[in-house]
Amino acid sequence: MQGRITIEKYRAIDLSLFALILIVFETVIVRASTQWFPQEAWTVSAVAAVMAIVMVRWGAWAGIHAVLGGIVFVLASRGSGSQFVIYGLGNLAGLAVLPLLKMWGWRKLHDTVLVNFLYGALTLLAMQVGRGLLSLAFGASLNGALGFITTDAVSYIFTLVIIWIMARLDGMLEDQRHYLKRLNEQEKEGGFQ
Repeated sequence: MQGRITIEKYRAIDLSLFALILIVFETVIVRASTQWFPQEAWTVSAVAAVMAIVMVRWGAWAGIHAVLGGIVFVLASRGSGSQFVIYGLGNLAGLAVLPLLKMWGWRKLHDTVLVNFLYGALTLLAMQVGRGLLSLAFGASLNGALGFITTDAVSYIFTLVIIWIMARLDGMLEDQRHYLKRLNEQEKEGGFQ
C-alpha cells in the first residue's frame, strides 16, 4: 500500500498533464496559424478534443480545461480583453454535452463510432455557440458570431479523429474511477504485473 496514491492526487496529476498538453498544443497551433498561415480563413484548435477527453475521464472538471484553452488561445494570438471572456467562458458551454455523455455512458464512445463522432462534434459545437453568444453580448454582428462556427470547421475533423483514436487506447477515454477499479481488480487477480 505504500506506493499508492489517493484518487484526488491521481486526478490532480491527470488534470495537470492534460492541461500541459493543452497549453503546448494550443500554443503551437495558434502560432502556426498566425505566423505560418496568417492569410487562411480557418483555424484549428485542440481545446474541444482535450475538453471532451477530460469530460469522459473526470466529468465537469473539464471546465478547467475549457477556460484554460480559451486563455491560452487569446494569449497566443495576442487577443483583446473581451476575447478572454468570449473564449474562456464561451468554451464552458461545452459542458452542456455532459448530461448526454452521462446518458450514453462512456462505453458507447468505444462501441459506436456514430456516438463517438457525435460526442466530439456536439462538444465543439456547444463551445462555438457559447463563444458566439458571448461575442454578441460584446457587440459583435450576427455574421461575426457565426464566424466562430464557420472558421473553426477544421477543428471538427481534428476533434473527431482525436476522440476516435483515444477511444481505441485502453483507459484513455474511460471514466477514471472505473479505470482504477478495473486495474485494481486485475492486480488482485494476478493478471497485472
